[in-house]
Amino acid sequence: MTLLKIAVVGAGIIGKAHMDLLVASEHCDLAAVVDPCAQAKALAQAKGAAYFTSLDELLTQARPDGIILATPNHRHVEQALACIAAGVPVLIEKPVAHTLDEGRKLLDAARSADAKCLVGHHRYHSPIIAKAKQIIGENLLGDLVAVSASAMFFKPDDYFEHSPWRTRKGAGPILVNMIHEVGNLRYLCGEIVEVQAMSSNAQRKYEVEDTVALSLRFANGTLGSFMLCDTAACARSWEQTSHENKSYAHYPDEDCYVIAGTEGSLSIPTMRMKRYASKAGRSWWKPFDCTTIELERHDPLAEQLEHFCAVIRGEADPIVTIHDGLQNLRIVEAISLATKSNASVRIPPIGQAMADLTC
Repeated sequence: MTLLKIAVVGAGIIGKAHMDLLVASEHCDLAAVVDPCAQAKALAQAKGAAYFTSLDELLTQARPDGIILATPNHRHVEQALACIAAGVPVLIEKPVAHTLDEGRKLLDAARSADAKCLVGHHRYHSPIIAKAKQIIGENLLGDLVAVSASAMFFKPDDYFEHSPWRTRKGAGPILVNMIHEVGNLRYLCGEIVEVQAMSSNAQRKYEVEDTVALSLRFANGTLGSFMLCDTAACARSWEQTSHENKSYAHYPDEDCYVIAGTEGSLSIPTMRMKRYASKAGRSWWKPFDCTTIELERHDPLAEQLEHFCAVIRGEADPIVTIHDGLQNLRIVEAISLATKSNASVRIPPIGQAMADLTC
């Protein structure tokens, strides 16, 4: 099989991670690095890739089989539109857009061109999430009724000292971290149609929140609760429980999601499942049959890259579409609005105007 030639635009932390995976992949190769900084040129040379200072230069001189956009958020839509216009498949790092209106413009353009676009919500490609999705899809839990979830961790002081923008409006764990969780919960439990939230900055007293309590309503009637906190000495976060990013300490006895249905429940990522032996025997007086689902753990970023290759070749449809990326962004926006309004915020269908988020 001929190796696909894929270019990476943006030589920051996530861009470098994509480059390493491309070099290691058996199905694709790092064709080019695109970034105006001098360090990027040296990086391209070290990896044996071509170097370009701009996306326009790349598209004009060396059209690749695919492009990964790992640039600052405000460049995503502009650059993705250029890829669509050139007919080159594109993986757009999250968030898909820096504003909802720009995201809708991108969605319309992608649909009109029937473009191959994948959004980089890499947790969708986690084997843990895939197995949980399979269990729910096989109705092993029955009808879903509730989900209890959390992302509680402690960001050290230097996280804010090195980047003071993280203390000001436009940052905070709702916008920075919650979009990952929204993606997971939508993928597993269905569309989120209403949110309530309250926030606090009592601990750090920055402009942004440090703690958020959320209530979620899903279209299928499932209700959810979520605790989000970046100042908690707690291990109940995806990073510290999934062991997919080895940079974080790992606590294999902890879970960050519990999804409950009428016939059983699943704790994630330990994959401990509790089910009643029969429908007739369901009662809180009766014991559960308890099992732990076995699975192989792989790097979801690597799995995402392999999926992108399949999308480029026409062998698969994108797991995470621009619609998904935009909807994740809309729900995060609704959560932010709910914390400010002290009211429930309903989320209309994506075809309606972005201003139609209503209290």
